[in-house]
Amino acid sequence: MLKLALVAVAVLNAGCGYALDGRGNAVPSHIVRIGVPTFTNHSDTPELDRVLAEAVREELRGRGRFTIVQDSTGVDALLTATVNPVSLTVAAQTDNRQAQRYLMTVTATVEFKDMKDNKVLWSNPSVRVSEEYDAAVGVSVTNPAAIFTQDQNALSRLAKSFARTLVTSILTAF
Repeated sequence: MLKLALVAVAVLNAGCGYALDGRGNAVPSHIVRIGVPTFTNHSDTPELDRVLAEAVREELRGRGRFTIVQDSTGVDALLTATVNPVSLTVAAQTDNRQAQRYLMTVTATVEFKDMKDNKVLWSNPSVRVSEEYDAAVGVSVTNPAAIFTQDQNALSRLAKSFARTLVTSILTAF
């Protein structure tokens, strides 16, 4: 009798719809080919739009079931974004009140649209991701692009964090 009860509980839980965070696969089944064109860049950081879009493409490819392209036509769904100016604030200071770490925040307006049904499936006017970066010794930075030239991996880390946050948000919204 106990075995029968355990089997019943297992069967009921199997259909509950839970999935690992970010691994949800409830996007409408007809969506296979997703277009992720280069984002619109309203920031002062050159190439930020291109780097973020490519990171999002890679993150989506890593999720498995989709074909990801840079095109905006001939796709089942379209993911577009407008990148806003990057904010840069001092996160930590030395005893001499010099910047030791910076907090860089990127925000974007994002829309994921079903092209077959001409319906917005997910949108967020303020996707926000922040990362901290060490400051170069004795250098004060007022422009995010300066951090990217000091730390070649900073832009890559920010883009991967942005992509992971965005894709997880979209795929778990269903």
